[in-house]
Amino acid sequence: MNEFEINKRQMRRAFSRAATNYDATAVLQREVCTRMLERLDYIRMQPQRIMDVGSGTGWGTRQLVAKYPSAQMISLDIAIGMLQAARGTASWWQKIFSQQKTALLCADVEALPIASNSLDMVWSNLAVQWCNDLPATIGDLHRVLKLEGLLMFSTFGPDTLKELRQAFHGVDAHNHLNRFADMHDIGDMLSHGGFAEPVMDMEYLTLTYDDVRSVLHDLKAIGANNATAGRGQGLMGKQAWKLLVENYEAMRRDGKLPASYEVIYGHAWKPQPKKLADGRAIIKTDFKL
Repeated sequence: MNEFEINKRQMRRAFSRAATNYDATAVLQREVCTRMLERLDYIRMQPQRIMDVGSGTGWGTRQLVAKYPSAQMISLDIAIGMLQAARGTASWWQKIFSQQKTALLCADVEALPIASNSLDMVWSNLAVQWCNDLPATIGDLHRVLKLEGLLMFSTFGPDTLKELRQAFHGVDAHNHLNRFADMHDIGDMLSHGGFAEPVMDMEYLTLTYDDVRSVLHDLKAIGANNATAGRGQGLMGKQAWKLLVENYEAMRRDGKLPASYEVIYGHAWKPQPKKLADGRAIIKTDFKL
């Protein structure tokens, strides 16, 4: 058994339960989304069909609609509660002018019900870390993009929640956190998946808290529960909780407990093929008659 394999059914339930109050807690997710949107200012394209993978309550989707008002949007999320919240929070004018072009799709990115070569852009903010088979997912995202289509995403790297991971060390024999892929490994996955010119970079963002309970509360409030196969099945005992708190308290700085996030950003293009289906080579030329 892979102790880090994510139970999608449990993950789906957790995010659906968190949907109602998600926006009040997802400060980090919105900040990362904002930084991704700023990166689009340097990319010259006018996509006509965009899919937002892991769209959640739809905040990022609405920003994309504002940036590309003529584009058709697909908001894809595995949790039906998130999509219901997205529909419910849209204002009346958004429902009239934007939602007509926005399709809500409840599906798993690891089993995309999307036609090949049908999208100009795939956008995903902090969602692909929930994939059990990221290389296969990247390959499928390549499939659904048109030639010269863009994949743009953010995800978490291995140092994410390193303080919490360290605090849990020695508490019990269970797995308490997801495993996150390294930036360089993701870049290799993009190249092997058929993408050209992958651009990867990373930054650290740190939230601070008054106590350990607040750290765990925020994770639960956004639906980021431990859904791995190696998780414990019961409540944490008093002794285990006491040890967890003691371990985390040792990392208190300036009166606050840190929660670090390694945020990875990436984008890559689906290139023109070098060969035709019959094996003949395609040679690009600027020669004009």
